[in-house]
Amino acid sequence: MEIRKIMCCCGQGLGSSLIIRMNVEKTLKKLGKTGIEVLHASLSDASPTSADLFVVGGDLEAFTDSFPRIVLLDNIVSLPELEEKLKKVFEEE
Repeated sequence: MEIRKIMCCCGQGLGSSLIIRMNVEKTLKKLGKTGIEVLHASLSDASPTSADLFVVGGDLEAFTDSFPRIVLLDNIVSLPELEEKLKKVFEEE
């Protein structure tokens, strides 16, 4: 499945998800990926059909069972970790 929309989620949909969103946008640019919409929201506002890929902090893994494709981050501010995991997702695409 082609990734056209990425949703970054956290518990409240405010701080952490916004940081992840900005880092995802920065990483997509570095990887040369264009035409991908990046959003952020709380996990409770996200649904499995909200996006093609969800990027979430590892502390919220228990709440992501219904999401189809997930990137779990050990450190939500680590650009190297995010880049490595997004590269892997795009290689599988």
